[in-house]
Amino acid sequence: MPAIQASPPVKQSRLRTGAALMALAGLAFVAYAAVFLVLNFAGTFLELGIGPDEVDKTKADVEAFSPQLYHYISHLHIALSGFIAATGLALAGLAWFGVRRGERWAFTTAVVVTVVGLAVSVPAHYPWGLATLGHLGPVYLAVLIFLAGAGTAYSGLRMDAASSPRPADAVD
Repeated sequence: MPAIQASPPVKQSRLRTGAALMALAGLAFVAYAAVFLVLNFAGTFLELGIGPDEVDKTKADVEAFSPQLYHYISHLHIALSGFIAATGLALAGLAWFGVRRGERWAFTTAVVVTVVGLAVSVPAHYPWGLATLGHLGPVYLAVLIFLAGAGTAYSGLRMDAASSPRPADAVD
């Protein structure tokens, strides 16, 4: 029995919708990075969702204890916000200009970049009690949007694979 093939409009719709959601998630990471950067220079100094329950020292306390330590932490906030923003922009670009066109390499790269970034950064929050909803909640929301987009785009990519001609020497 031949496989039922989806019409190109359905495939394109799934690719467009999935890519748009993936790009939106990338832009959400950029927004998170912008907040992260602003809070470095604001009176709080601490990251979004991190307060006195998680860190018992204020910006003034750290600066009074060691100006060098204060500047070191500040430079880490600045650098990390840059990397979060750059990753978000790369994700948005890959999704919008590659995944939307059905480019498998763009889809794979977007997924790998997101997984590596989250696998390295998120677990470190838990041992020290820094995984607050206010801190990681926006990240988790962006990840859910990304997953919905990746799943939708993947279904469109799979339709493309199902309708591609198979080589003559392919064995079932």
